[in-house]
Amino acid sequence: MSSRARVYLRLGRVSNLPTVWTNVLCGMALSGAGVRAPEVALVGFAVSLMYVGGMFLNDAFDREIDARERPERPIPSGLVSAREVFAVGYGLLGAGVLLVGGHAHLAGRGAAPAVASALLAGAIVLYDAWHKGNPLSPALMGLCRVLVYGTAALAAGGQLGSAVLGGGMALLFYLIGLTAIAKQENLLAVRSLWALGFMAVPFLYTLGAPLTGLVGTIAYGALAGCVIHAVRLLRGTRRDRIPRAVVTLIAGISLLDAVLIARTGAPGADGAAALSLLGFPLTLAMQRVVRGT
Repeated sequence: MSSRARVYLRLGRVSNLPTVWTNVLCGMALSGAGVRAPEVALVGFAVSLMYVGGMFLNDAFDREIDARERPERPIPSGLVSAREVFAVGYGLLGAGVLLVGGHAHLAGRGAAPAVASALLAGAIVLYDAWHKGNPLSPALMGLCRVLVYGTAALAAGGQLGSAVLGGGMALLFYLIGLTAIAKQENLLAVRSLWALGFMAVPFLYTLGAPLTGLVGTIAYGALAGCVIHAVRLLRGTRRDRIPRAVVTLIAGISLLDAVLIARTGAPGADGAAALSLLGFPLTLAMQRVVRGT
């Protein structure tokens, strides 16, 4: 692998992509339109381009702060120029929007999927440009993931009904807690664990329904174990406890997707939920190769 390819993999935080794929799977499952493998693959690829593009832009916008706090990052270390990172980031975002829009046009789904993907691209840029020093940045990050649900649901020909909206709210609160902790990653100690309180919302929302099926029960227990493990890490004494907790919670996004899919009780939900469960170990395995933060 070339040195430039390694730099691009670092910039794109590609180890977190399995959580994007399960977001797409979940959005389609919650929409009521059903899950079709070719559609999941195409929309998943488009949204993956947008995710990687957003990660590129995150480094480009943060280059001055990284020069002080994380000089080993690709831009401040001189491995790549900010201009190149901006160009690739915006290019990937645009390609993702065009793919979603082109698929929607060919499938006769109208303009709604393209609009949703454009809103997702806008939210990504807004977060990247305005997350430092912004108290609302955890909500902005959560909104980006919620818009993945919406984009996937509309691209599949489904509706933004109560399942998508309710699942989106559960995901939003999970991401608020996760992002608030991640913002403290460069500190020697976590200043406050209050943000983890937001993570109670997904458990309250999904309580009961997933316990009626084996896959849902496993997913619910795995998600609870993931959050408890992260809390124990944060309360421990290891020097790397905050990054370890953050990457664990990132992988946990796939577990939440699995719980939400199983909660629908729709035909094929158990299979889709089981597939989503695999996103958790896959993300953790990929994080051993490419850092997820």
